[in-house]
Amino acid sequence: MFKRLIHQLLLRIPFLKYSDPKSGFNTYLRLLTYLKPYATRAVISTLITVPIGSLDAAIAYSLRPYMDGVLVKQSVHSVTLVPLFIVGFTLLQGGLTYLSLYLNGWLGYNLVNDIRQALFEKLQSLDISYFDRTTSGAVIQYYYNEPQALQSNCLDTLRDFSTRLFSSISLMGVLLFTSWKLAIIAISILLCILFPSTKIKKIIRTMNSKMMAVATDAISFYNETVTGIRVIYGYNLSGIRADRFKQFQHAIFSAGMRYIKASGWLTPSMHLIASIGIAIIIFSGSKMVVNGQLTTGGFVSFLVALIMLYNPVKNLGGSILATQVSLISATRIFEVLDTQPNIKDEPDAVELNEIRQGIEFENVTFAYNPGVPVLKNINLSFRKGETVALVGNSGGGKSTVTSLIPRFYDVTEGTITIDGQDIRGITLSSLRDKISLVTQDNFLFNGTIRENLMLARPDATEEEVWDAVERAYLVPFINSLAEGLETRIGERGVLLSGGQKQRVAIARALLKNAPIVILDEATSALDNQSEAIVQKAIEALMVHRTVIVVAHRLSTIRNADRIVVLSEGQIVEEGSHEVLLAQDGVYASLYNTQFKTREPIQSQPTESEMIEAIA
Repeated sequence: MFKRLIHQLLLRIPFLKYSDPKSGFNTYLRLLTYLKPYATRAVISTLITVPIGSLDAAIAYSLRPYMDGVLVKQSVHSVTLVPLFIVGFTLLQGGLTYLSLYLNGWLGYNLVNDIRQALFEKLQSLDISYFDRTTSGAVIQYYYNEPQALQSNCLDTLRDFSTRLFSSISLMGVLLFTSWKLAIIAISILLCILFPSTKIKKIIRTMNSKMMAVATDAISFYNETVTGIRVIYGYNLSGIRADRFKQFQHAIFSAGMRYIKASGWLTPSMHLIASIGIAIIIFSGSKMVVNGQLTTGGFVSFLVALIMLYNPVKNLGGSILATQVSLISATRIFEVLDTQPNIKDEPDAVELNEIRQGIEFENVTFAYNPGVPVLKNINLSFRKGETVALVGNSGGGKSTVTSLIPRFYDVTEGTITIDGQDIRGITLSSLRDKISLVTQDNFLFNGTIRENLMLARPDATEEEVWDAVERAYLVPFINSLAEGLETRIGERGVLLSGGQKQRVAIARALLKNAPIVILDEATSALDNQSEAIVQKAIEALMVHRTVIVVAHRLSTIRNADRIVVLSEGQIVEEGSHEVLLAQDGVYASLYNTQFKTREPIQSQPTESEMIEAIA
């Protein structure tokens, strides 16, 4: 019963409220769990606020004997001693304040780093579908910028609140000790000052959400500008984009001004109430001094204590605003951290150690959006050591098939098995460890060629790295670089040509040495000469592996063991190149469309021609 009473009392404190008081209280409690590893410093930082706040009362109270001694008794002793005490108190308070700021900053940076680390790990655990529907601006805002609000708003405000709390308690003690009658008036007015803060929470939440939405769109716009700069320059879009950005700026300005208009009245209203309170105290206190009910020194001490008490209370409006903003940020952060991915390991998931038979699709149906299936009742096998090509018109479901195998998405209906084991019962790490993926636009990270290769196997030896480089036909290119494998390739590998990027990706896949290889349009964006070179590297990658090829250029898959033709999410043909041509069906139509309207296929370059080309 007592614990519940204390809980309810805490919920009445404005700093612990949010849209729902219990939610705000629990949010703060959860934030405090991140300070657990730094409990000692956190406790010291909190305890330091006690003397910092209490010294305000000491300074205010010291004025009572000083004023009585100088003005009434005209004591020289008070003239020198009390000012020295005040300077000493101020020096001590300043030193403690500096220590508090240092500890608070140390705690703040560690809190932000730990939360950002947790958010980054959460980000990498979410489904691919999350990234399909979430803008880059939202990711940057929620996963990087939001924690910063906690450091600048939450901890700093809590430190200020704690300091002001103890200062207020000690100053109220001075007021009560000096004149309980005036103290009752002062504390009553103090409660009136706090009243406006109870009306601001919902406004702040609504306005902050609108500002956040606009800011997120602006960040996404920035990111699009960086990644799409070639298109912007190529189509002379700089002026149009600048006008569009001006619209974002206007929206941010409008949202910010609405926020100011909605919340800006809080601090002035507190100042007005405080000034009325001080006026009443001056009037009442003056009468008490005249009537002999209060000494001059006592009145001055009371008045100074009251002003020192009202000042932090008057500024409480800004603290409340900052606290509510930090609570909103914390709530959003915890919503993200509490997000559970749909694709995750089952409680009894097993490790996939090796592949003995192959992959089987059994009555598989899949839809990105409910009610709009992309694959319809697919039955398909990929036997161990077999090369299977998936062909068909765009939108037929080819790439979707390859996305389901590493569980980038889960099937809507049916099952996918490896050696009879449903892949949903296999740990994600061991499943994806058995798959190498080479796509049309392979992502290379900002760093060196070596760093990008070693991502596949951080423990690879130098000999293994160079073996992969050689089989990917990269040796002449690497040798032509002044820094060799240590050459930096820029963000997304922008400093490499298309063919070079593909061969680095193939070398990375070779180094991974996974038993399953997925090639999704791996050569479709290359010219004929680059395609021929990359195709030779791909052939090295395909040796003794189960290979699934998604191909637009049918010349690259004529030697596949099986060719599967997909149309509108269904398998319409299946067989070897020769068998499918003889059937004169969909595949034959695709093949004839590509080759009968083109020049004869160029002969494959010789080894010496390739070496000369890739050098």
